[in-house]
Order: sequence, then structure tokens, then C-alpha cells
Amino acid sequence: MAVATHTETERKYETGAGADLPALHEIPGVAEVTGPKAATLEAIYFDTADLRLARHGATLRRRTGGDDAGWHLKVPVGGDSRAELRLPLEAASTNAPPAALADLTLGMARGAEIRPVATVKTARDVWQLFGRKGKLLAEVTDDRVSATRLGDSPTVDSWRELEVELADGDTDVLDRAEKMLRAAGVRRAKHASKLARVLPVPPDRVERPGRKATAGDAVLAYLRGQYDVIVHQDLRVRQDAADSVHQLRVAVRRLRSALRVYDRVVDGARTERVRDELRWLGRRLADARDLEVQHAHFRAALAALPAELVVGPVSARLTRHFGPAEAAARRAALKTLRDKRYRRLLDELDRLLSDPPLTERAGRPARKELAKHVRRAYRKTDRRVRAATTDAELHRARKAAKRYRYALEVAEPVVGKKAKKARKRAKEFTRLLGEHQDGVVARPVLREQGMRSHLAGENGFTFGVLYEQERARCDEVERKYLSRWRRVPS
Repeated sequence: MAVATHTETERKYETGAGADLPALHEIPGVAEVTGPKAATLEAIYFDTADLRLARHGATLRRRTGGDDAGWHLKVPVGGDSRAELRLPLEAASTNAPPAALADLTLGMARGAEIRPVATVKTARDVWQLFGRKGKLLAEVTDDRVSATRLGDSPTVDSWRELEVELADGDTDVLDRAEKMLRAAGVRRAKHASKLARVLPVPPDRVERPGRKATAGDAVLAYLRGQYDVIVHQDLRVRQDAADSVHQLRVAVRRLRSALRVYDRVVDGARTERVRDELRWLGRRLADARDLEVQHAHFRAALAALPAELVVGPVSARLTRHFGPAEAAARRAALKTLRDKRYRRLLDELDRLLSDPPLTERAGRPARKELAKHVRRAYRKTDRRVRAATTDAELHRARKAAKRYRYALEVAEPVVGKKAKKARKRAKEFTRLLGEHQDGVVARPVLREQGMRSHLAGENGFTFGVLYEQERARCDEVERKYLSRWRRVPS
């Protein structure tokens, strides 16, 4: 059964039990208000015993009543928006979530049992706000909530809250509605969801380190941020979302690089196993991402050729080559994300961030301490770049330059503009060497496909043209990469 996805953008507010709603029709841009429409909703919320989904800002529930009865998994996507993944009520019993939604939570739950943790009953009134020409802008809901936290000692709480959810309008309508609500004494809710009020577990939010932060504060903030990206992209990979494998691999690489570069802040001897496991994960995901990149690269190169240079079924041959390989690589990536070794890695990362093995240097001011590690990463990269004479050495130099770039990302919040400038230059440089590596990888594929087309009685001319373009691009990079590197600040 396919999981339906809906993105909701809403804001929650707290209000007194007897307070009156402001005049909604006076919100600027609102031409008509309909309602209220009454509904009674009942929901069972599910999580692990230690509330791992709640820590990541996610909620999983089975709701009855209203227009959207069903199983709902909500995950934050930024700002006031959350993605809501839905299945119908009959997808599972009342005591356990559907397998399809449970699978999507594996990165957050890490294999722990998901069970009922709370029940919520809501008496709801809904008003719809329309603009000109009958366009639905937003919905305002007035909820009177009664919630019970399940467990050995159940607790009951009740409150009233308002929600303003965007429909087909832009976020300006949310701003205008908030201005009127604030004027009426209504304030933003402290909790992002009803469950967050029932289960007051603060989500794992990453605070940006200030200029006076310690080295340990700055490094841990970066590590936590990348761990959050891994968990978020884990879910997107399971949904087969575009670019998700790439984003997951980049977060893995960033996390491993930060642990390696700043191994004198977070004890490198005690994080060696985690770094090794991150390397394993990155390699297991590599084929899915590399094939996706190669195929897209070839499609773009082919589309850029003049029509008279495209001879024969070139596109079809590339699709026959990449299609089965990409499908197999995706299956392998999903198998990796269901592997117990992967879940153990997530557990290790969670423990590392909860009880980090900080060194004495971690207590030093971040501005000075991180700068030392950045310079050390620069010197290592500089040696590799200047010594590179082969394709393999250029690829290793690119990897070192990426570590330098990620080291700058850690330092940028506390070091400021100097680190930002260096990071941007380093990014440009790694992109340049990335073009070279793409050409190195592409040429054998093009040669093979050219030979196969010839043996099949087709014309291999276009593959030769594409091959020559890749060779010329690599030559161009080799001519200018040293001068580009000299522009990267230390």
C-alpha cells in the first residue's frame, strides 16, 4: 500500500478556555470566512519507550474522526512546515503501526519497539478563510484537547489551542493572521505538536555556537547537525526521494571528516571505531549515488550536443546500461539501511553525542583552538595538491580538500568571514577536481558503450565525441587546478 505524502505549514497558539476568537474576516486579504465546522477526533500516539521519535520532532499516530482519519507520520522539514505521511486506518491494527510507516521510522527508532505512549481527544471547530475569487487561503482550528500520557502512572492534561494552517495561499496570510491573534492576546504555543505537550521531551535541536563558545561546543554542534541530517535523509532514501542518497552520503562524509580533523578536541582514539563504521556506510551507499550522477551527467552532455552529432540510439543504450545497475544499487542501499550494523552505528553515534569523549582542548576558546586544526588540515591538503601527478593522486587531493572545507564549516560560526571566504574558495576547488574525477570515471564507460554499439551494428560516433569531451575537460582541469588552489586561503 502506497504511503501518501502531504506537506502542511501551520502555526500553533495557546489561548484561554473562555477566550473569544478575534474577527477572522478582518484579517487583511480575507474576503470570506465559513464555519465553524465541528468534529471530534481521537488519536493514539506511538513512540519508543525512550521517545526517540519525539526527540527528532516526529509524531506517529492513529487518528479517527474528521476528514483525515488514518495513520499519520509527521516529520519536520523546516520552518513552520512538516511532511505528513499517511496510510488508511485499515493498514494496521490499533496496537501497532503499519509496517510501511514503521520502516520509515527506523533511522529515528533504531530498531526499538514502537508502542502506544499517549492518547489525545480533541473537540475541534474549523473555519475556512477565502480570498478573492473563492481561493481557500487557510484554515483556523479551535481545539479543546484532553490528553493522557500512558505508562505505569498515567497522567491527564487538558488545554485549548488554535492552529492556522496554510491552504493554497502564501505564508503572508499566516503572518497577517498572527498579527491579529497577537493583538487579541493570543501567543505562539511553546510546543510544536499536541504530543510534545503531553510528553515534554525537548527535540534534539542544534544550537548555533556563539563567538564565545568553547572548541567542544562548536565541534559537537556540527556533529549533532550532521547526525540529524543522516536521520532525516534516511527517511527520504526509504521514500526514494530525489538526491536523498547523495545528501545522506555527504552528511556521513562531513561527520567522519569532522571527527578526523578535530580528533584533538573529541578524542580520536575513542572515535576510531565510529569513523571506520562511517567509512563502511559511505562505501555501501557509493554505487547508488555514483551511478545516479554518471547517468545524469551523460544525459546532460548528450542533450548539449548538436542534433547532427547524435548518431544512433545513444540515449536508449545509456538507459539500458544504467537502468538495471541503478535499480540494483538502490536495493543494496535499502538493504544497508535495514542492516543491524547500520543501526548499531546510529546507536554509537547517539551515545557519542550524549556522552562525548572530549579532551582538555575542548574547553579552550573555539576561535583560537579551531583555527589551529583548520591550518593543520590546510597543510595536509596543500602537500597532496602540490604532489599530485596522477588521476588517483588528484582524487586523493580532492578528498583532502573536502576535509579542509568541512573543517572550515565547523569553524565558520565562531571564526566568521575569514572562514566563510576560505570555505567558498575550497568548495570551488573541490568542484573543479570533481569535474576531473567525473571525466576519469566517464571515459571507460563511454569507450565500453562505443564498442558495444559497434558490435551491435550501430554507429559509435557519438560515444567517441563524448569521450573526447571528457578527455579535453580533464586536460583543462589539470592545466589550471594548481592556480585555483593558490586562491584558497590557509
